[in-house]
Amino acid sequence: MYRKKVISAIAAAATLGMLVAGCANQTAPSGTETTGGGGRINIPAISKVDVPAGAVLPAGDGKGTCPSTTTLAYAGAETGPNAQLGINIFNGIQLAINQHNTANPGCQVQFKKFDTEGDPNKATGPVTQIVSESDIIGVVGLPFSGESKATGNIFEQKGLVHITPSATNPSLTKNGWTTFFRALGNDAVQGPAAAKFLTDKLQAKKVYLVQDDSDYGIGLGTTTSAALGSAMVGSDKVVTGQKDFSAVISKIMNAKADTVYYAGYYAEGAPFDQQLVGKGFTGSFVGPDGVKDDQFIKQAGDASSNSYFTCPCIPGELIPSFESEYKKLANAEPGTYSIEGYDAATVLLSGIDKGKQSRADLLSWVKSYDADGLSKHYKWDATGELATPDVYGYKVENGKIVPIGVIGK
Repeated sequence: MYRKKVISAIAAAATLGMLVAGCANQTAPSGTETTGGGGRINIPAISKVDVPAGAVLPAGDGKGTCPSTTTLAYAGAETGPNAQLGINIFNGIQLAINQHNTANPGCQVQFKKFDTEGDPNKATGPVTQIVSESDIIGVVGLPFSGESKATGNIFEQKGLVHITPSATNPSLTKNGWTTFFRALGNDAVQGPAAAKFLTDKLQAKKVYLVQDDSDYGIGLGTTTSAALGSAMVGSDKVVTGQKDFSAVISKIMNAKADTVYYAGYYAEGAPFDQQLVGKGFTGSFVGPDGVKDDQFIKQAGDASSNSYFTCPCIPGELIPSFESEYKKLANAEPGTYSIEGYDAATVLLSGIDKGKQSRADLLSWVKSYDADGLSKHYKWDATGELATPDVYGYKVENGKIVPIGVIGK
């Protein structure tokens, strides 16, 4: 699970909405009523983040030794409608392994990638293949909550540790699994932070919440709606693969919402926002980590200029050492969860360097891990959850996603 002039007057925002609609070749029909709210709140971007001085790095001390067959794996989307979120992650993993292997000639860790397409129905096959390969002793993945739910028992049965850099449905750590670890805050953290961001920072008075049919969207929609309380004026659902959002847009316009919060992924979020603006909506569109990707801007076009994002992920592009090395590898800026993938791989690599080179030993290593990474402190409770980490806000500015700082914990 891969970045304005501020429009302060309602009239100016309405004008922008019409211009964007024209660019998207989706003009609002005659008689369409626009929302009463809208406009942009000027929340400045941030230019740096604090990194722990003692953060563990993949290179370690350079003295690692291990068999040449020692292998880590990535399981998750490489193709499919939301593939970029997975690509961000495995590029982060690849960077960590490259840095480790360069510094440790006596321990050349192999890396295998297994494509799930982000689909719960397709993920069981690749994961079954992973657990059958005895050389694979640790996994980073799976990125999405639905595929994580579908495969957790497979990992558990084979005692294979896996760290997800991005799956956030709270129920994933309530299955009794001992091999599942989450490298970020879950939606019980992000939902309330998002609600506070909407009502405080964005000054939203009427929020319309829309969620998709994924485990991720359902979990996040539930926690966010509960925290919004009376500020939520309506809610609706969409389905994976949906192309026409006119019915839900009509409900949003009729409710005179000034802000839409979309709990889902960018594959549906982008056309939804584009059609929403095309119908005359002049308010803010806010999406979570599943929407926060440059592919959202690419697919939504100019309509994306009304967008903000919430994410329990740190802006890796603001860590110069990580940003520069990632860019050399991927020829792109770090994306959503690139640094979480990097940190998760580092946890496993550090265990290998300490001689934890069986599945059982590496699992024990992660269970007792207690150290800083570049993005946060990593120490898990008995269920595989971290202590409450930060949630960051982001906005679209000049066609790029830029961070605006911590919005909640």
